[in-house]
Amino acid sequence: MSYRYHRQYTGSLQAIVFDWAGTTVDFGSRAPILAFMALFEENAVPITEQEARVPMGLEKREHVAALLAMPRVAAEWQKHYGQPSTTADIDRLYHDFIPYQLKSIPRCAQLLPGALETFAEIRTRGYKIGSNTGYARIMLDVLLPEVSNQGFTPDATVTASDVERGRPYPDMLWKNLMALGVQNIAAVVKVDDTPVGIEEGLNAGCWTVGVAISGNEVGLSLEAWSALSTEEQEQYRAKSYQKLAASGAHYVIDSIADLIPVLDDIECRLAIGEKP
Repeated sequence: MSYRYHRQYTGSLQAIVFDWAGTTVDFGSRAPILAFMALFEENAVPITEQEARVPMGLEKREHVAALLAMPRVAAEWQKHYGQPSTTADIDRLYHDFIPYQLKSIPRCAQLLPGALETFAEIRTRGYKIGSNTGYARIMLDVLLPEVSNQGFTPDATVTASDVERGRPYPDMLWKNLMALGVQNIAAVVKVDDTPVGIEEGLNAGCWTVGVAISGNEVGLSLEAWSALSTEEQEQYRAKSYQKLAASGAHYVIDSIADLIPVLDDIECRLAIGEKP
């Protein structure tokens, strides 16, 4: 005799978990890029901004390893040092990266336009606010006071150094949810500006929202973005939306300022028994 049990969640959202750079702060996700470019420049193997952005969202040691594995970078490393990069090189570069990152974080710590208003509405609705990041704890500890001074403190924070496996594994997100006391993964939304961050949310089993304009996929400062013509902005927007949608995001928006209507839509879908 077979037995089937169908469990359906029809409650409200319980928690929204945000990435940091490019999603919550640092329009264009500039801080990590500036640090990686300075690091590789110092090591006589310069990388382009485009190359530096490819592994964005990964834990930063993994980011270093991914950069060294790029064919052009690997060839330049071999040419300069006479041998391929090693695990020891990855460890050294990551160690040397940390001071660069710590220096760049305060310079790129401004909350994104509309963020405070979005957080205020989320709090009004009774949702919890979590955060996770490819930064190590030592890096986030520099960022948190800067953000607190602007009026925002999340209910829980998790970094890549707090778990054994970073993105795209769901470990950081799950640790967030345990700290927040969330009861059902269908009641959670992950907001991120990178495909690997969206993959993290999908692997965890929650709703996902890609942030297209303020984050890594466009990669421009707010000033540079604002200086573009409408036609140029549309070209950037279309490409970024396409990439985040292809990563599996349930929704794609320009920035955190546009999140509330998405939460309204998810609430409606939950009410009729839909799940991520």
